[in-house]
Amino acid sequence: MQLYGSFTSPYVRHCRIALIEGGIEFEFVETDYAASARLTPTRRVPFLKDGNLLLTDSASILRHIRETSRRPFLQTVEQADLFAMVNTAMDSTVNLFLLERDGITPAQSPYLQRQADRVQDILNDLNERLLAMNDQPSQNRLNDALLRLGCFLDWARFRQRIDPARYSALQRFLDQLAPWPPFVATRPRL
Repeated sequence: MQLYGSFTSPYVRHCRIALIEGGIEFEFVETDYAASARLTPTRRVPFLKDGNLLLTDSASILRHIRETSRRPFLQTVEQADLFAMVNTAMDSTVNLFLLERDGITPAQSPYLQRQADRVQDILNDLNERLLAMNDQPSQNRLNDALLRLGCFLDWARFRQRIDPARYSALQRFLDQLAPWPPFVATRPRL
């Protein structure tokens, strides 16, 4: 099994964590934009090759990893919705980050401003959801929706896109996740 990606991508990180959790041997192939454009029609990372199988999206990769390791993937509609909400925020944040590198900011585009506002609204909602939980998430009770949230928050902090400290429950969640060995082993790095 070969996982193609970058060490900084939150999508790739989630897949790496799932592989580590599942005890699955894999080769990590560091891949840039040019290589991903040659190797997959989606022109992005992650993508995974497992024999003749090529998967080009982190959600399908995660499902394959979880099925291979006989572990659950998004068992409830609530988990699936949380996963989708985090993905929406992450997609918008990544796009804003990449466009800013090209000199295009929300101040120049009403569409990009809506994306930035969407991210803030989602972060506020996620913070409220975690505050409302009677039993806070912990390393022992993680599911893929919460792992996705942790990967997003840590990446956004790493790239200085958000300050999780502005969201008390999100910061507490990230602090609880920080010492977990698979999270430590996959920290974003340049």
